[in-house]
Amino acid sequence: MTQPTAGGPSLFSITAIVVSMTSVAIGNGLMLAYVPFILSRAGVPDFVPGAAVTAIAFGGLVGCVIAGPVIRRVGHARAFSCSLALVILAALLVATGVNPLLWILARTLYGVAGNTNFIIAQSWLNHASENHWRGRAMSFFYMAYIIGLGVGAWTFGRMPVEGNAVPLATIFFTTIALLPIGLTRLPTPPAPARVAVDLAMAWRNSPVALVGVLAAGGLSMVVQGFTPIYAATNDVGQQDVALLMFVMQFGLMFVQYPLGALSDRIDRRVVLILTCIIIAGTAVVALGVSFANLVPLMLVFAIWAGAVETVYAIANAHANDRTDPADFVPLASTLLVAWSTSATVVPLLVTALTPVLGQQTFIYAAMVVAIAYGLFVLTRLRRRETVPASERESFEVKSAQVPNAGALVEGGNARE
Repeated sequence: MTQPTAGGPSLFSITAIVVSMTSVAIGNGLMLAYVPFILSRAGVPDFVPGAAVTAIAFGGLVGCVIAGPVIRRVGHARAFSCSLALVILAALLVATGVNPLLWILARTLYGVAGNTNFIIAQSWLNHASENHWRGRAMSFFYMAYIIGLGVGAWTFGRMPVEGNAVPLATIFFTTIALLPIGLTRLPTPPAPARVAVDLAMAWRNSPVALVGVLAAGGLSMVVQGFTPIYAATNDVGQQDVALLMFVMQFGLMFVQYPLGALSDRIDRRVVLILTCIIIAGTAVVALGVSFANLVPLMLVFAIWAGAVETVYAIANAHANDRTDPADFVPLASTLLVAWSTSATVVPLLVTALTPVLGQQTFIYAAMVVAIAYGLFVLTRLRRRETVPASERESFEVKSAQVPNAGALVEGGNARE
């Protein structure tokens, strides 16, 4: 195992990673708002906006498989630079003008780079942080990234959509992100553990957690990816679409944290059922909320997005509660691949059904997934005893938009 430099890693070096990823998030937030907004108004075939959403998840699936081998071959710093180069290349493809195939390819490249970035950043943070404050460092990283996405969306609302100003701004923020990592003095961590999918082990340890991560993958990508498309096709203006996406990011903090804290005190499965009820309920309200009054619209979608992200966080915590530490690495690999697979398949189905069922298809899809998962958890509730509170891991705020590779990279460290 690579040893830290004398005196340990400095707070400045660790902050550099968070600052770098926050800058990446601002650029990502810009593109997550810009691409669906433009495609929804560009007269492209109906499947294209949804295909661009699916492409991100498919790229993420590829990224979580290839990231480890790439890092082992060239090291963390070079791999990080290469992944940011893919983000810049993706933005350049978008900057050339509306071309459906090129834009779908661009979003795929972004998905590949996204998971690689997260694995590298979490690997560095896990390796550099001391045990007694590692959890706080990771929580700070998650919150900074989510706030960065919101800031990027908000910034989009104040930029011209004509021309290529937005993709150029993404290139700017991504280039800035290279500087802190290039100047960091953090020691290079060991390579992450290999992705080893073991569905049988994950199911044996906790069916509720495995199915929960599958549900969360579809829910998160559908809600976060199709909401700006839905708003833009209903003639919501650029600034209001940007504000809607900005507000949705903060729903994570105001909805997930209290539900997560509750799951530390009572059976997490009960909280998951409650969360599914909230998701299904807000979906019903979302079907009828008027675009003429944006304040209720934004409140509904913020609660909806926050509840969706809560499924992911509690399912991860529930999995770790019931898993032997020796299985954390294959568990992390399995959940990462399961999430990415679901995040690809569900948006693909929504994209295929939208021309038939209409623009609200994604709302119905989220409702169906939430109800189905809630019923599944209900059937499992009496089949297994609750893990005592003293034996549970403490709940940490997490977002499905930031893949959880923490146990994967910790496992890699442990095996050196």
